[in-house]
Parts: sequence; structure tokens; C-alpha cells
Amino acid sequence: MSYIKLSSKNQIVLPREAREAMNVKGGDSLLVVVKGGITLLMPKPKKYVEALLGRGKSIYPKDYLKKERGSW
Repeated sequence: MSYIKLSSKNQIVLPREAREAMNVKGGDSLLVVVKGGITLLMPKPKKYVEALLGRGKSIYPKDYLKKERGSW
């Protein structure tokens, strides 16, 4: 775990371990997601479609969507 300090210009420096783990370098874009009291930093995907492809499948139990659509 590392600590970082917000500068007087509201800037931070990401520790080397974080940059290496996210595979980012100077000039790369990051996404900032705020959920409640938690802030997440993630590398901005080059293609959102590929990054999100199949993400919803693990949320629902098997055949849930099929049953739900059939109830309409």
C-alpha cells in the first residue's frame, strides 16, 4: 500500500507499482469512477465494445434472461 498527497494544484503522482499494474505511462488517459466513498482509477480502454463484451453474463444466473423475456 502507498500513500499519495494531493498537490496545491489538485494533482497526484501515481506510484510506480500502480502504473506498472495498470500498464500505463505518461500521457495515457485514465477513467475515474466514484461510487460512494470509493474512487477507482482504471486505464481508459482503447475500444469500449471490447472492454465491455460479455460483462453482463456473469451477473445473472443461467437462463435468467431467457425466463424473464418469456414472461413478457
